[in-house]
Amino acid sequence: MRAAPWHRLARGVALAVMLALPAVAQDGPALEVPRAPILMVDRERLLVETMFGQAVEARFQASSKQLIDENLRLEQALESEERDLTDRRATLPAEEFQKLAAEFDAKTEAIRAAQDAKSRALTNQREQDRQRFLQAAVPVLGDLMQESGAVAIFDKGIVILSLRGVDITDEAIARIDTVLGDGTNLPPPETAPEAGTAP
Repeated sequence: MRAAPWHRLARGVALAVMLALPAVAQDGPALEVPRAPILMVDRERLLVETMFGQAVEARFQASSKQLIDENLRLEQALESEERDLTDRRATLPAEEFQKLAAEFDAKTEAIRAAQDAKSRALTNQREQDRQRFLQAAVPVLGDLMQESGAVAIFDKGIVILSLRGVDITDEAIARIDTVLGDGTNLPPPETAPEAGTAP
């Protein structure tokens, strides 16, 4: 899985929040937000512990299981077909057997390519869902930043040393859960117009 786009977007949290996004009125819980010029969040905990992040991962795991089950069924069917072809070899003319074997090999390669494409699509969808989560979380983090009087929020993973009090991950998780829930009420992501259609 290519993680580079997600990591670039994660590091962009600091920049986006430093640009002082317009405050959005949120009905979040009253939280004791640490007051410091620089705050930090643990990006991985936001993914793992928020309802939105957990919903993203649950969808990925469910789709992955379906694909694994499908792969197993296809593998068993191909093995059965291969055994049948092998059993028929002694009764078939060599030229006919070679033709059937070549067709079977082509079928096997096509199935493997199709399943690999499905796997890549699942990974790409998970990446897109994670990016969508972070984009939706940025305004919430911006509110927490303004409430604390801070000027920036950084990803904890890129900070070498800090005071414990400037980590607002717990507060961020609680606020994101309240504002975003599991993400189902967010508008669907915008899709690029198809070729030949008006934007």
